[in-house]
Amino acid sequence: MLERLFKLSSNKTSVRTEVLAGITTFMTMAYIIFVNPDLLALAGMDFGAVLAATCIASAIGSITMGLMANYPFALAPGMGLNAFFVFGVVFRYGVGWETALAAVFISGLIFILLTVTKAREAIINSIPMSLKLAVSTGIGLFIALIGFKNAGIVVGSEATLVALGDFSNPLVLLATFGLLFTAALVVKRVRGSLLIGIFGTTIVGMLLAEIMGPQFFGFLAGTEVPVIAGFPGLGDLFASPPSLSPTFGKFALGFRELATIGFIPVIFSFAFVDVFDTIGTLVGVSSKARMLDENGNLPRASKALMADAIATVAGAVLGTSTVTTYVESAAGVTEGGRTGLTAVVTGVLFLAALFIAPLAGLVPSAATAPILIIVGIFMMEPVMRINFGDYMEAIPAFLAIVMMPFTFSIAEGIVWGVLSYVALKLIAGKAREVSPTMYILAVFLVLRFIVL
Repeated sequence: MLERLFKLSSNKTSVRTEVLAGITTFMTMAYIIFVNPDLLALAGMDFGAVLAATCIASAIGSITMGLMANYPFALAPGMGLNAFFVFGVVFRYGVGWETALAAVFISGLIFILLTVTKAREAIINSIPMSLKLAVSTGIGLFIALIGFKNAGIVVGSEATLVALGDFSNPLVLLATFGLLFTAALVVKRVRGSLLIGIFGTTIVGMLLAEIMGPQFFGFLAGTEVPVIAGFPGLGDLFASPPSLSPTFGKFALGFRELATIGFIPVIFSFAFVDVFDTIGTLVGVSSKARMLDENGNLPRASKALMADAIATVAGAVLGTSTVTTYVESAAGVTEGGRTGLTAVVTGVLFLAALFIAPLAGLVPSAATAPILIIVGIFMMEPVMRINFGDYMEAIPAFLAIVMMPFTFSIAEGIVWGVLSYVALKLIAGKAREVSPTMYILAVFLVLRFIVL
């Protein structure tokens, strides 16, 4: 049955490899189970209900992606999009969170329309190969920056923008150990090295907390909960799923208020960021996994985009911010995931997390951050296929690469790459080399700056 559904043989993979890849992807994404409800709670939403909505929406999106498109891409409520939900809509306009959910729901319907009309697929296919390779590389740097930030190895600085973290902090030292440990496993070509790295670092952290006491790693801000505790008992690993009722279907209450705040810029913002984050992730991870065809296009792109759109609508109904394809999917791809079975495994684990949320919460960022750094290294390979001797190709590619980590946004990297590519072609008198879709896209990107 699995062979028929996912074509494992033709994709040169196995059930074992796909399951390992799915677990690895889940482990690198599991933080969203707690981060998303913690953030949306600032808007007045019920923490437990959002946690349940996050798990269920992620499961729906990932399983739909796996079954519909047969790609190893997992989905969950997007970081950045949830911050815009809270600060860019609820706080900025002084409206209820139901109104923001209504905007997410409408943007999801727009995604479905754009996918049915193949507009999103046309955008993906119109992007030149040099930019697609650049997107993959830029995402690698972006993932690595997230990893260094989560590890505390790189921190913010008013004087220099970024600076080296505090290596007297046990969490930073644990993350550094995790990085070296996982790197050694990768060098030795150990199967499941990323997953072993996550579990190994977590166990070392628990062991140190057990020996030194929970205060060794400090406590979560404003609570008495240790960042890393000792080894838990069996009774601490399971819990009943929280109720969805505080958020389920509440988006319907927000339509009237949405109309009073000038909803077009709000919906446009949600749609813009999700469209280009998704496109960037699909192109970048697919390029790394060599899933693009000889023309640089992604087969079954419309199915992958439809899965993403369905997940966004489902998330709004359940009670969470925009669901999108996750860049952490690259961790599973790096582990050998090549089919939708990887995404289905990740989705099933999100459902299981409803009951074992405490267990998922035991994995600290110090254990997952090194994995993101290693994955960032893996995603550097496509840069070697960019012709940096041709500045017409090199300049847009470079801007796309560096603007992703510098702006902390995949979408902004694509914007700079596309606009510079079109502008340079026009200046050089090579307008005919640019597809009509790229021109339309460039116009919309310029309008986006004006509208927002």
